[in-house]
Amino acid sequence: MTTSHPRDPLHGVTLETIVTTLVERHGWAELGRRLPVRCFLNNPSVKSSLTFLRKTPWARERVEGMYIAELP
Repeated sequence: MTTSHPRDPLHGVTLETIVTTLVERHGWAELGRRLPVRCFLNNPSVKSSLTFLRKTPWARERVEGMYIAELP
């Protein structure tokens, strides 16, 4: 179990965990609807999404924001 940092809800959470969790909750189609980028729409995979999100700060921020908004 990871310890949470009081001011950063993403502390200790990898981008892969975030993408995997969102895919399990919503599926690729819903992710593509909410964030219409090619890595979610055309032949999506966790690997291609991670590559894109690591190179594209605005998309990564939106994905992280979706994840944070759904935290309990």
